[in-house]
Amino acid sequence: MENVYYRSTRSESTPITASQAILKGLADDGGLFVPTKLPKLDRTLNELSLMDYRGVAYEVMKLFLTDYTEEELKACIAAAYDGKFDTPDIAPIHEADGRYYLELFHGATIAFKDMALSILPHLMITAAKKNHENKEIVILTATSGDTGKAALAGFAGVAGTKIIVFYPKDGVSSIQERQMVTQKGDNTCVIGIRGNFDDAQSGVKKIFTDQAVKQRLARNGYQFSSANSINIGRLVPQIVYYVWAYTRLLKDGKLAEGDEINFVVPTGNFGNILAGYYAKQIGVPVHRLVCASNENRVLYDFFQSGEYNRNRPFILTSSPSMDILISSNLERLIYHIAGDDAGADAEYMKNLAERGDYQITDAMRRRLTDFAGGFATMDETAAEILRLYEKDGYVIDPHTAVASCVYGKYAEESGDRTKTVIVSTASPFKFETSVLKALHRYEAKDDLLLADDLSALSGVKIPQAVESLKGAEIRHKTVCDRNGMLAEVEKFLGI
Repeated sequence: MENVYYRSTRSESTPITASQAILKGLADDGGLFVPTKLPKLDRTLNELSLMDYRGVAYEVMKLFLTDYTEEELKACIAAAYDGKFDTPDIAPIHEADGRYYLELFHGATIAFKDMALSILPHLMITAAKKNHENKEIVILTATSGDTGKAALAGFAGVAGTKIIVFYPKDGVSSIQERQMVTQKGDNTCVIGIRGNFDDAQSGVKKIFTDQAVKQRLARNGYQFSSANSINIGRLVPQIVYYVWAYTRLLKDGKLAEGDEINFVVPTGNFGNILAGYYAKQIGVPVHRLVCASNENRVLYDFFQSGEYNRNRPFILTSSPSMDILISSNLERLIYHIAGDDAGADAEYMKNLAERGDYQITDAMRRRLTDFAGGFATMDETAAEILRLYEKDGYVIDPHTAVASCVYGKYAEESGDRTKTVIVSTASPFKFETSVLKALHRYEAKDDLLLADDLSALSGVKIPQAVESLKGAEIRHKTVCDRNGMLAEVEKFLGI
């Protein structure tokens, strides 16, 4: 098997190994790491259909993480996909209303981020050993709600690491916030910022690329890395569940090998749907990737017009993990459709940073045929939660509902009858208020008490991730302005 290396989207820098890219998180020039070539599956989809999740994960990840030995990679996979998931399937598929809902929320924090953040700490610690790195790794990340808790859960108590998470103080659900601020572990730090997710993300990137800060950290025995989906160690494990979903439908006789499939993905930072794009490149017969947006429809507008423009009002919605106007991972797609042209990508990203917009060429737009776009308003999202419950008794969260609603519009407008998987990114128990309001069953009470109502309604046991919050001590109380983020990082690290 040929080695796969990684280079920045913004310069023709010397390629580095997968483990080096995972350790760095972000390239020195501010770009994201992309593979120098996209490998192909070396097992048939029928062969993969006979494997469990861990087996499929190894067959996919070995293609991208080529400097990890078989023993190292299998150890990381075994440690990640274990009893912390509440089902042996890891990512089961639920059929409702003629669609297939890929449930990615059975991990420790009941959101799809668990699928990749369960393995990232193991990949990172292995990478540090492989590269004889003796500095303590400082995970610095911004979250729109779910990445933060999943990263905290993954890295809490992991020797040789510290983790600092920034989140928009008034931009996440109460359950999401409580999950983060009650996080245990002396190596964890959670900080709310007065601003939105884009402010948090931009602040983190600014700290990352500040060479003076980097040198000061190094002198104190630290180095930064990221747990966001900008880290290739987050993105590669996400490719797995697209391969998994296809092979489960194959195994269950819902597909024949070679049949095409659609995936509809609720999308904010673009990492999740980008993993689906990579899954197609390595050999999964994907017909269309439908990018589902909420009222912050910057991605929908991009797919409609070829213009990316973040100069618009920021809307707080019932699907907060998608309340994003700067979709960082779109940069990787821009790089690819520009013909892997780092110079072109760097210019687009410069325009985005300075003006807030860019317009891709007609030739690049013609390379977007794998994608379709749609959006759903909050009213439409609530109506979809109610519709699916009344039709099939199946309860979904608002992010999944955005995707489900967008798929209904897409199927009607396009006439596309290809079998379709809705990527279900969070448990309804993470957004109980929004879900119960949509179902017209809401009573004003603490979110943790609402879990009992939702459990009775859905027939689903309250997840341990919610049960464990009852009575949990609030340990993280710091709130800062966006220009105070660096000072809080230095304070936590004692430098």
